[in-house]
Amino acid sequence: MKRVLAVTAALVAALAAGGCASGEAASIVDKDDIVIAVRPDLPSVGFRKADGTFEGFDVDVARYLARKLGKHVTLMPALAADRDKVLLDGRADMVVATYTIDQDRKARVLFAGPYHISYQDILMRPDETFKNVRDLKGRRICQVKGSNAAERVTEERKVAAQLVPFDDYAQCLEALKSRQVDAVTTNDVILAGLAMRDGSGLRLANAQFNEQRTGVGLRKGDVPGCEEVNRAIIDMYQDGTASKLLHKWFGKSGLNLGTIAVPQFEGCS
Repeated sequence: MKRVLAVTAALVAALAAGGCASGEAASIVDKDDIVIAVRPDLPSVGFRKADGTFEGFDVDVARYLARKLGKHVTLMPALAADRDKVLLDGRADMVVATYTIDQDRKARVLFAGPYHISYQDILMRPDETFKNVRDLKGRRICQVKGSNAAERVTEERKVAAQLVPFDDYAQCLEALKSRQVDAVTTNDVILAGLAMRDGSGLRLANAQFNEQRTGVGLRKGDVPGCEEVNRAIIDMYQDGTASKLLHKWFGKSGLNLGTIAVPQFEGCS
């Protein structure tokens, strides 16, 4: 996995020239207090502890961005299926919750970033030998409600796997261990966090397919907010915070963190 720690002048110039048309939604720039939705169900990424507080890589990113924006932040939980909803109904001002940027979602929400580049991978039991996505042919893979990862295997990669639906990754993990499914597939950081917390020997295939561009979701039209978030993301890489947080949460997971890539921004349109 190639991640290069360098912020280029072209990246900053692209931010400035983002070609973003102004919209009519109220901007986070004009608010003193903002609500950011994070995942409650993903260990090391976004996880709600027994005391109700949140922890994980995305949670730390959310707090960093709020601090750079000069905002007081309240965190709220959002499962995969709820990420669009909490923006569209106004419950959240931003979503920092393993929100992969794709064209379908961009029709409904505005994305800043991405703030992290990862890859799709496969989580399996110790007795399995999956080496790449083609090995999932004819096998049962967990389909999490609101996530498009499983569909990317069958639709984009044209692998004839059987999708078995579950509400969240905690259920997927139990289904994997009880042999209701043969594999779980999604962002490698999500799978790494699940495997570390579970501790039963589940392991990654290190298949590294389908680049995952994880962005910050905002309400459609909040171009000023998007531009400010992008500036904060640049700072996060320039000041070393991005590297520090990735090593903090995934340094013992087996992920290759030798170099950290600064993502190429989508633009606030």
